[in-house]
Amino acid sequence: MSVSLYCTARRATPLTGPESAAVTRVLTARQASFPYEDEESLYVYDPRVAEPGTVLDGSAKMPFDPGRLLPVVAHVLDTVTELRRTLPDADWHVHLDDLDIEWDEAKGYELPGMRDPDLMAELAAESDR
Repeated sequence: MSVSLYCTARRATPLTGPESAAVTRVLTARQASFPYEDEESLYVYDPRVAEPGTVLDGSAKMPFDPGRLLPVVAHVLDTVTELRRTLPDADWHVHLDDLDIEWDEAKGYELPGMRDPDLMAELAAESDR
C-alpha cells in the first residue's frame, strides 16, 4: 500500500501569466534538486482539466524505502511551501493521505522530525537490513 502527498490551491481567479511563469520556475528548480532520480517528485496536474476554482493541484507518491522517506517528504513539502508563497492568496489544502499538514507562516509545511538527522540515520539503517 502506498502513501501519497496531495496539494490543492483554490481561488476564484485563474493564474495570471506572471503567476504561471513563477509556478513553472519553482517546479523546474525544485525538480532539478530532487534527491532521487528513481523516486517521484511533486507532479502537478494539467490545470485545463482541474475543477473550477482550482489553480494548482498535485501529488507525490512517497517511497517505500524508509531511508528515502524523510528526504523525499522534506523536499516535496519544501516545494509546496515555495508554491504557496508564490500564490499566497489561494486557499491551500495539503495532506498526506488522511493526515492534514498545517501551514506555519515561518516554517511553511513541515512534519515533526522530517529534518531530524538521528531519525534519518535510523531509517536509513533500517532500510539497509
